[in-house]
Amino acid sequence: MTITAAADGSALGNPGPNGWAWYIDDANWAAGGSPHGTNNQGELQAVLELLRATAGTNESLLIMCDSKYVIDSITKWMPGWKRRGWRKADGAPLLNRDLMEALDEQMQGRDVKFAWVKGHAGHDLNEAADERANAAAKAYQAGREPDRGPGFTMGGGSDASTGSATGPASAEPVAIPEPPGSRAPSSQPLWAETSSLFDDLDASEPIEDPEASAIDLHVTLTPDEHARLRDRAVAQSISLEQALRRLI
Repeated sequence: MTITAAADGSALGNPGPNGWAWYIDDANWAAGGSPHGTNNQGELQAVLELLRATAGTNESLLIMCDSKYVIDSITKWMPGWKRRGWRKADGAPLLNRDLMEALDEQMQGRDVKFAWVKGHAGHDLNEAADERANAAAKAYQAGREPDRGPGFTMGGGSDASTGSATGPASAEPVAIPEPPGSRAPSSQPLWAETSSLFDDLDASEPIEDPEASAIDLHVTLTPDEHARLRDRAVAQSISLEQALRRLI
């Protein structure tokens, strides 16, 4: 069986509040974003999150994207970037390197194909992904928590930390016909957006053993704070714990 999904990104201002979404059906989709990012970052993040969500299945995956930048990055340009130490042909640093490296890691051992579809042209899956990515960007613009969706519920899936699919690695794009009548990580440092997470800590409480090799610190986060921190950590391809450590 082949799982067919659409992945899309959105940005309001580009850069500005951005969103990402992947969509299989109404029971299997996810969305997120960040307060400040680009459309390309949203597009890349959508594919990355889809690969992570489906990492525990043995099924092949067909990803429909309306971004040729995303498809060409993964299927054409990535081997050269890797050979050059993640630099472009002219030696310039690669944009969105953290996302590219994370995508390369998630592609290993996966049977994945990509198909370009024209955006806003009546493709049901693409329209559904676009709608959810745009809604996530608008939620961040309004300072609200986006609707993150049910995730991957088809069975055998996992998050980014568990599981991997078997099968030959493949990144060949495939053609999808147009339907009849058919017709965009944050540039802000992590601490700039999450420093408020530590407002409730009592700075006057002394550390009993300043020479201790480790201190067990507990921080209570609201669901919105946790989601913002998670999105920033994902954008930098690090764990939540690493994200918190970078704040210190």
